[in-house]
Amino acid sequence: MGFLVDTQKEGGGHSWGCVRSLVRRKQVDSANVKPEEGHHQLAKALTVPHLIAIGVGATIGAGVYILVGTVAREHSGPALALSFLIAGIAAALSAFCYAELSSRCPSAGSAYHYSYICVGEGVAWLIGWALILEYTIGGSAVARGISPNLALIFGGEDGLPAVLARHQIPGLDVVVDPCAAILVFVVTGLLCMGIKESTFAQGIVTAANVCVLLFVIVAGTYLGFKTGWAGYELPTGFFPFGVDGMFAGSATVFFAFIGFDSVASTAEEVKNPQRDLPIGIGLALLLCCSLYMMVSIVIVGLVPYYAMDPDTPISSAFASHDMQWAVYLITLGAVMALCSALMGALLPQPRILMAMARDGLLPSIFSDVNNRTQVPVKATVATGFCAATLAFFMDVSQLAGMVSVGTLLAFTMVAISVLILRYVPPDELPLPSSLQERIDSVSFICGEIKSSDHVGTSNSSTQPLIGKNDAAVHFPVIEKQEAQGCWVLSEENRRIVAGWSIMFTCIGAFVLSYAASSLSFPWLIRYPLCGVGGSLLLVGLIALSIIDQDDARHTFGHSGGFMCPFVPLLPIICILINMYLLVNLGSATWARVSVWLLIGVIVYVFYGRKHSSLANAVYVTTAHAEEIYRDHAVSSA
Repeated sequence: MGFLVDTQKEGGGHSWGCVRSLVRRKQVDSANVKPEEGHHQLAKALTVPHLIAIGVGATIGAGVYILVGTVAREHSGPALALSFLIAGIAAALSAFCYAELSSRCPSAGSAYHYSYICVGEGVAWLIGWALILEYTIGGSAVARGISPNLALIFGGEDGLPAVLARHQIPGLDVVVDPCAAILVFVVTGLLCMGIKESTFAQGIVTAANVCVLLFVIVAGTYLGFKTGWAGYELPTGFFPFGVDGMFAGSATVFFAFIGFDSVASTAEEVKNPQRDLPIGIGLALLLCCSLYMMVSIVIVGLVPYYAMDPDTPISSAFASHDMQWAVYLITLGAVMALCSALMGALLPQPRILMAMARDGLLPSIFSDVNNRTQVPVKATVATGFCAATLAFFMDVSQLAGMVSVGTLLAFTMVAISVLILRYVPPDELPLPSSLQERIDSVSFICGEIKSSDHVGTSNSSTQPLIGKNDAAVHFPVIEKQEAQGCWVLSEENRRIVAGWSIMFTCIGAFVLSYAASSLSFPWLIRYPLCGVGGSLLLVGLIALSIIDQDDARHTFGHSGGFMCPFVPLLPIICILINMYLLVNLGSATWARVSVWLLIGVIVYVFYGRKHSSLANAVYVTTAHAEEIYRDHAVSSA
């Protein structure tokens, strides 16, 4: 990381140039980065209450109305609330990482944006491409689940009008769902009206859902004390499936927390991102975890875990206590939860598309922001059309695992980005080639200063600035004299050690997760692999704990934001948890996702790489970037 990369270097071969493009990184969006002509910034309209509405609305879907019964019956038993608590703590690790990056780099794009800044263009593209799949399938699956619940409110499966009810196409094994498609179009229209208007509507729907859950908690508690909490008076005890079952339940309910990243996707539209984003993410996650746990405590106590209905555990629990009228209220809550989750699924994707189009990786039409509503209308309409088409023709429930891949990949990359930001933040910035003359001027002045300064040059090092014409120009960087003890690392060596340690940590986490999950492996292979992975992980953790963090972390991006605690331990635990869950998603899910990622690679190679805004960028050291921008502003005045 101590040298600068020329992304357009000729003579290195086409394949080498392609590899170089994968690691080029952009700078944090700031006042120096002006929007292109014809493009506008998003509206700065969101505050903490808006962010909580987005986070809670996107997180608490109808899953809580179903997940409670399935996990209690198969994994946790009465210990279901502890499963939700452990899953919530695991999700909080990612939330801490998101809070730091979103406040430091408050721009649209979420994990895609952070990966582009900290890791490189290739990884950022794959993250963005996976998130597009996640939000499209997630939105379609949610929309597809609304019509059956609506039908229950109106009297059963045949309760909806014929124009909205599901129909099977004669001669084909396809069941179309007009209600799902119409709901997607309604939400799309709402999102096009403006971020404040759509968030207000989502807040109302979310509030209605929370009120239903509070009713479940209060009424269920009354019934529990009245009937003696039959679910806890069992001979099997609190852990019928053992502690292992409780942890298995935690891995399952973890996916009930994966909506809070929608908050980070709206970072560019927050009035005070350094303060409001960490608060919004934290409070949304805390509220969701509290509601999940309280609902679990009540429902598991009302009905023995083995007698729960896996499809409608909450409704059936109240029905068993002669409260049939409550079933309609709970079903209404499920509909509200699904509508809120649909908004939460369709809100981030246009911003991902817009961010990728701004960077040149997708056609520029997706980066257009409407003058009046200040939202990316074209990207929103494209998102709504794709999700509505999918929801109309396909039952995407079997593709639900693909949603988790995008989220877990994003969580993993955000944790890695926090480690990079703290230990090896980018020490060079890409500048547009239009500033080449100013760059040459500054580098000439620096060269003169260096040649006239003969004091202390024996310990000075240089960093090359390589422009698009491969002109090697050197900016002097005078290294600070270090103490003579051999245990003190120079800044360059510290960055090298930190970089290798982060890589060892990631490799170790993957090997350990894969080996621990591969129960079919013979122990002669599995246990040594676990040992190797654990050793690499431990070495990386110890090395990062011993060496100093980079001083540049204080000024990286927008200073004064939230700082993730317990670095490097917290991000490393986060990486390990997410990789373990990724490995356990199953081969069928990975086969489907691999096809989508392969399509993404083809799109990047033939379009994104060539049209990237960094294709002609000139990289300079961070120390000189501000000087070049300042001189350019003065000369332009």
